[in-house]
Amino acid sequence: MPKRSIQRGRPTGTTTYEAEPAIAFGAAVREERTNQGIAQETLAHMAGIERSHMGKIERGEHVPTLPLILKIARALKCSSAHLMTQTEAKLAESAPSAD
Repeated sequence: MPKRSIQRGRPTGTTTYEAEPAIAFGAAVREERTNQGIAQETLAHMAGIERSHMGKIERGEHVPTLPLILKIARALKCSSAHLMTQTEAKLAESAPSAD
């Protein structure tokens, strides 16, 4: 049986990409990282991921999986719930107001 090749990008079956949550999560990670005075490369190393991938997450270009969110939270010494709360706050800030 031949080896399966590694496919980059979204998992098979994924059809949509929602930029707003990805951007909000990335901003929450960046804010927490900078508040702690941690360099992006250092955080990536602590989380066990590539620095370039961390950059894409922070810019909202990639939507991280749950295991990756947990790794990032552990590296930041905070809970994933804290990161999600920050993400939700950022989404609420960017939501259009009903005037």
